[in-house]
Amino acid sequence: MAGELQGIVSSAKRDKTITVSIASRETHPLYRKQYTKTRKYTAHDENNEAGVGDKVEIAACRPFSKTKSYKLTKVIEKSHGTVELKDEVLGQTEQTEGEEK
Repeated sequence: MAGELQGIVSSAKRDKTITVSIASRETHPLYRKQYTKTRKYTAHDENNEAGVGDKVEIAACRPFSKTKSYKLTKVIEKSHGTVELKDEVLGQTEQTEGEEK
């Protein structure tokens, strides 16, 4: 269907709103060099079901706001999570660096 896009969620901090990044490879018309162009779209997520890193499909719809003209149709693949270091581990690394000096 026309108006459907697939991309990766880059931000899900706002309520019922996600930001989806869509990357495409394009070729320069004169120099024939390929480059990656990334576009960002804000989409309406009614149930707050998408998280950062999820692969989603969005579809064009009536405008929800000034910048939101897409809605989330489905989550294709959930992300496997990110690795975050705890403050205790970060504190231990700073102490060990200070002891070596």
